[in-house]
Amino acid sequence: MASLLTSICDVPGIRVGHAQNDAAMTGCTVILPETGAVAGVDVRGSAPGTREIEAIKLVRLVARIHAVLFSGGSAFGLDAAGGVQQYLEEKGIGFDVGVAHVPVVPSAVIFDLHVGDASVRPDKKMGLQAAKAASRETKCTGRIGVGCGATVGKILGMQQCMKGGVGSACRQVGECRVGALVVVNAFGDIVDDGTDHIVAGARHPQSGKFLDTGEYIQELRKIDPPVALSNTTLAVVATDAGFKKEEITKIAQMAQDGLARVIRPAHTPFDGDLVIGLSVGDKQENCLAVGMAAAGVVADAILSAVKAANP
Repeated sequence: MASLLTSICDVPGIRVGHAQNDAAMTGCTVILPETGAVAGVDVRGSAPGTREIEAIKLVRLVARIHAVLFSGGSAFGLDAAGGVQQYLEEKGIGFDVGVAHVPVVPSAVIFDLHVGDASVRPDKKMGLQAAKAASRETKCTGRIGVGCGATVGKILGMQQCMKGGVGSACRQVGECRVGALVVVNAFGDIVDDGTDHIVAGARHPQSGKFLDTGEYIQELRKIDPPVALSNTTLAVVATDAGFKKEEITKIAQMAQDGLARVIRPAHTPFDGDLVIGLSVGDKQENCLAVGMAAAGVVADAILSAVKAANP
């Protein structure tokens, strides 16, 4: 059965929805846990754009979240979270405050304003559209949703970069499943950790061959700031094993190893890299085993994203 698992939607209770503007090359993606989720987060990049991420950190009141939003449009794209909240509130889903149910929707954005039309950003209407489209049959790989305008390998600017996108993967661990959905918009190159070969990244302007961003930085020790401010890789890791907030936070931390395996360099001062962990079931499984699998599915999902975007 494990060989048939390909998507975060293979984790029971997880639905995904996309909405996008193809002409403007921007969009958003919603991950919906059908009965809510215990959530944790780990932020490693130095330039995150987020909403309600603080609410899911340790020692916070909120015990469960109701959706996750990843959006293009830089900080403007956080407006799309309002549409996801509207969808959930209309269904009576949210944190009960007595006079209303307030949906908790941790959100994060990528910078894609330099790819399509910078005046068009995901908004409340698009967020609502993505939430309504959420399904277990949703495609989770390629230039879709939040991945419409994603790019990778930007050390020499947009002329020499390649396409990023959305990717997904899933693995079986004992009786439970561990799945990941990512949007890859990295500053660095994407490397196959099995062969150590670059599969997507910056290309040399004369030869067209891969530049190797890591070597280039260490040789020249300088970066063009405008290009450097346009990156981020975001990931959601979900499992149908039952974990407490502390445990799912540790799994999110371990899942960051997946970024470091295949993005070089990862977690730079110019990326807003973060991983959100979701526990959506009650199956018993070892936290360490799931954390190791989480790193693997994140790496697999990143590779699937750039391979689909650059066929």
